[in-house]
Amino acid sequence: MITLKGEKIVLRVLTDDDALAMTNLVSRNKHYWSVYEPRHDSSYYTVGVQREKIRESLQQLREKREYSFGIFRAEDGRLIGHISLYGLKRLPFLSAFVGYSVDQGEAGRGIATEALKLVLRFGFERAGMHRIEAYVSPRNQASVRVLEKAGMEREGLLRQLLFINGVWEDHYLYAILEDSH
Repeated sequence: MITLKGEKIVLRVLTDDDALAMTNLVSRNKHYWSVYEPRHDSSYYTVGVQREKIRESLQQLREKREYSFGIFRAEDGRLIGHISLYGLKRLPFLSAFVGYSVDQGEAGRGIATEALKLVLRFGFERAGMHRIEAYVSPRNQASVRVLEKAGMEREGLLRQLLFINGVWEDHYLYAILEDSH
């Protein structure tokens, strides 16, 4: 399994044993995360569905199409978020997307920035990517700051990109190139 160590956090590929902790994380943040993400039906917040999502991520990992990590506090090993490098494209692109969510109780502590920097380094140095992109709602200023602190640059506005909670939402496109990190 892949483990990436930072100062405050450890990123580790989730396993079946993490299904309960992941269920608790998504349940605890159901309303907090729903502001910028599509709503999920109630089955999403069950151990069975979270275990299945973890298994799907492990299959994607085996195929080198996605690298999905739990964000764990270094001090006590508590699961406080998740981050994924997904949608990997091989040549002629060598690109991927990154997406992340951090527990509301950990917001504003630099966790997302540290996790993003670790995953960007992994994406360029170990997964062999040339370009890594991210979408972010213009309303999500905290996440905009995370992307910019990690060295990502805004490349444009994608109009009505995602259907979130009954509304088509614009999103900024951010990206970073391997020689920029």
